[in-house]
Amino acid sequence: MYLELNDAKTYVATGGKPFDNSLPTVVFIHGSGLDHRCWALQTRWFAFHGYSVVAPDFPAHSLSEGEALNDISAMATWLWQLLDQLGAKNVTLVGHSQGGLVALEAAAQRPAQTNAISIWASGSTIPVNPQLLDLAENHPEKAAAAMLTWGFGERYQFGGSAVPGQAPIGIGSRIMSQNPLHQDLLACNSYSEGANTATKLTMPSQLILAKLDKMTPLKAGRALAQLLPNLQSQVELEQVGHMLPMEAPKACLDALKTFIQSQN
Repeated sequence: MYLELNDAKTYVATGGKPFDNSLPTVVFIHGSGLDHRCWALQTRWFAFHGYSVVAPDFPAHSLSEGEALNDISAMATWLWQLLDQLGAKNVTLVGHSQGGLVALEAAAQRPAQTNAISIWASGSTIPVNPQLLDLAENHPEKAAAAMLTWGFGERYQFGGSAVPGQAPIGIGSRIMSQNPLHQDLLACNSYSEGANTATKLTMPSQLILAKLDKMTPLKAGRALAQLLPNLQSQVELEQVGHMLPMEAPKACLDALKTFIQSQN
């Protein structure tokens, strides 16, 4: 669905069902250069099993207009503006990579409105290689190709797909090269408040990590686990890389279902 936010047309995927703010809301926050499509399997399941789903394209990403945001805190503020407009209640925040940083910051901004958080392939910080930053600024298509090569595990590089009807590496290359990847990576690189923020979050939390993650290594997720006061679920998936929502959608969905349903 589309709505107007800050004088810009904003796209929000709802998993195939109309948004209903009387239901508990699961919010899916995409990573750098990505959009709502990375959550295809997860959003659909929750929308058809008693939840409302919000999976926005951030400003200037894919189907959303507006100016790209270059600060994690500003992204979290924008997300709450969106949720306020929708009247969302009983919110669970689910974030992948950069989206995990946004989830941390958003939960800290409104702890009373955040029921739980689930963070995938992320840490308290995400430092970015200067060469990748330069490539994203001057040759975004090459930066996208590099990130997709590093982002997926080895088995995925041969053209398979865990999401029916999608070819994530091919589709991802087009999406990421046309979205404001450089601004997203700058936002990740400059965010330094994650460790302090994480220690203050008392709501139930979950980490889903990938053992072959080359972009946000497993040790970063394990370090974040030590900071979260109410970590209730830590899942470490074998033989997959950084792009968890697309590379291991079923395993991630199963872990997320178990976690969210345990809060009810």
